[in-house]
Amino acid sequence: MSERLHGNWIKLYLEENSSEVLLNLGTKVLRQYLNALQTLSLSLSRQVAQYDIYSMAVGTTLVLEVLALLLLSVPKALGPAAELDMPLSSPLFSLLFYLTLLVLSAVHVVVCTSTESACYFCSVSWLAAGGAMLLMSALLCALVSALPKTVVSVKHVGKSPAPSSLRWSELDLLILLGTTGHVLSLGASSFIEEEHQTWYFLVSTLCLALCQEVYRNHFLSSDGDPRGGLNTEPGPEGVTPVEVKGCALLEDDRTCAAASAFKRLGGADQRMVLASPWAVLCCCRLLRALNQTGVQGAHRPDLGHWLTSSDHKAALSVLAALSLLAVFLLVQRRCSPVSKVALVLGLLGVYCYRAAIGNVMSPWQRGNSDISKGIVEARFVYVFVLGILFTGTKDLLRPPSLSLQAGVQARAVGLWEIHSGLVLLAALLLRPHNLPVLVSSLLVQTLMAKCVWKPLNHGVAEVTVMHYWFGQAFFYFQGNSNNIATVDVSAGFVGLEHYVEVPAAFLTTFATYVGPILWASHLVNYLSSESSSHSALRRACFCYALICSIPVSAYIILVTSLRYHLFIWSVFSPKLLYEGMHLFITAALCIFFTAMDQTKLTKP
Repeated sequence: MSERLHGNWIKLYLEENSSEVLLNLGTKVLRQYLNALQTLSLSLSRQVAQYDIYSMAVGTTLVLEVLALLLLSVPKALGPAAELDMPLSSPLFSLLFYLTLLVLSAVHVVVCTSTESACYFCSVSWLAAGGAMLLMSALLCALVSALPKTVVSVKHVGKSPAPSSLRWSELDLLILLGTTGHVLSLGASSFIEEEHQTWYFLVSTLCLALCQEVYRNHFLSSDGDPRGGLNTEPGPEGVTPVEVKGCALLEDDRTCAAASAFKRLGGADQRMVLASPWAVLCCCRLLRALNQTGVQGAHRPDLGHWLTSSDHKAALSVLAALSLLAVFLLVQRRCSPVSKVALVLGLLGVYCYRAAIGNVMSPWQRGNSDISKGIVEARFVYVFVLGILFTGTKDLLRPPSLSLQAGVQARAVGLWEIHSGLVLLAALLLRPHNLPVLVSSLLVQTLMAKCVWKPLNHGVAEVTVMHYWFGQAFFYFQGNSNNIATVDVSAGFVGLEHYVEVPAAFLTTFATYVGPILWASHLVNYLSSESSSHSALRRACFCYALICSIPVSAYIILVTSLRYHLFIWSVFSPKLLYEGMHLFITAALCIFFTAMDQTKLTKP
C-alpha cells in the first residue's frame, strides 16, 4: 500500500504537478512510512530483548504485598502500642493459605514445564521456589487479615472528633508532598539521571520549613506570658489548660508546647536554635560544590577535582588532617575513655594509610619511593574499628544491673560506640577529598539533634523521615549518582593484598551507602537517648521501612511497564540495581532497629 502510494506521488512529482493533491498524497505516504518504522522498531526490540516476565512478576508481587501490608498496618504501627497484630491461625485463613499455595505451585509447574526460554525462577531449586511461594501465600493471608481491621479503625477515627495532635502541620504536608513528588519523578529518565537535584531541593526546602517553624515558635514564645506566650487557666476538673494568648489563635497544642519549650531555653541556646537551620542550609550548599554529579554536571569542574590534582596535594593534606580532627571532636563526646584512645589511634592510622598510598603528604615520607599499598596501615585501622564495635556490642549485651539508670547509660554509650566505629570505618574508606562530607554529616546530625528536633518536639515519624532525606542527600553529596561508573570500587581493596569477594563487596557497599547507613545509625542513637517513649524504635523501624518501600515498589512497576523504553539499559536498569541494593541495606537496618528495640525491652 505504501509502495503504491509512493509510486503515485513520484509520478505526480515528475509531471511537475504542484497541486494540493500532491501535498496530501506526500503527507499520507510520510505518515505510513513513520508508522511502519515504529512498528518495525517495536517488533525488533521485542525480538532482541527477551525478558523473564514470570520472574519479574514474582518479584513484583512480593514487593507489592509487603508494601500493601505496611500501608494497611499504619494505624496499628503508629498507634500508642506500635504493634503489628495479624492473627493467621483461624481455619478461614489456613484454608486460604493452602489454596493460594496450591494455585501458585500449579502455576509454577505449568510455566516451568511449558516455557521455551530460560527462566530464572524456574532454574532455582524447588526449596527456594517453595519458600517464595510460602511467603507470597502468607503475605496474602496477612493482607486479608489486616484489611477489615484497617477499615474498622478508619471508620472509628472518622466518627470520632480529631484531636489537635492529629492535625497535619506544614512540615507533615511537606514530607507527604516531597515523598509523592520524588516517587512520581522516577517515571522520567531525565529526573532519574539528575535525581540528586531532587534531593537537594527537598533538603533545602526542609531547612526553610524548619526555619519558618523555629521563628514562629520564637515569636510565639516572645508574646505575652514569660512561660511561652501562654496564659493558662485550669480548665474543667483542672485537666485541660485554656490558652488565651498567641497559641490560642493557632489551636495547635503541639505548637504551644514547642513555643513553651523554646521559651525555657537560655539566650545563647535560643540563638543557636534560630541559626541552626540556616547553618545546615549553608553546609548543604557548600557540599554541592565539592562533587558535581549527574549527566548534566559531571563534566563541570568542582572542588573535588581541584583537590585531587597533584598540584594541590598540600591543600588536600591540610584539609584531610583538619577533617579527621573534626571527626574526633564531633564523635568523642559520648565515647568511653578506651574508645576515645582507640578512635584517636584509628584516625591517625587513616592519615598514615592515605600518606602511604600517596594521596596526602607526610613529614616522614621522601618522594614517591616510599609509596606502597598501605596494607599494614589499613589493617591497623581495622583492628581499632573492630575493637570499638566489640566494646559497643559488649555494653549492649551487658547483663541487667541493679540500677536502671546505669543500664540505660551503658546502653546509650554502647550504641554511640557502634556509631563511632562505623564513622571510623567510613573515614578509612572514603577518599581524602570526601572527608569534609563525613564531617558535614556529623555536624548536621549534631545541630539537628541539639537545636531542632529536641527543642521543637518533633515526633518519631517526622524525625525518621528527615533522617532518611538527609541520608539520601549525603549519598549524592559524596559524588554518587544513578550511574554504575560513579561507584568507587577501590574501597573494596583497602587493606587487601588480593581481591577477596565477600570483604570487597562489603567494603564497596558500605563506602557507597555510607550516608544512609550513618544517618540510620544516628537515628537509633537519637531515639534511644532522647525519646521517652518505649515504642519509639518500633515506630521508627516501621516508618523507615515504609518510606523506603514506597519508591522501590513504584519504580519496579515503572521499570516493568517501560521495559521497551529507549533508555531502559542506560538509565532505568542501573537505577534498579541501586534501588535493589538500597532495599537490601534497608532490610539490614530494620533488623538492627528491631534488635536494638529488643535490648531496650530487656528489664534490668
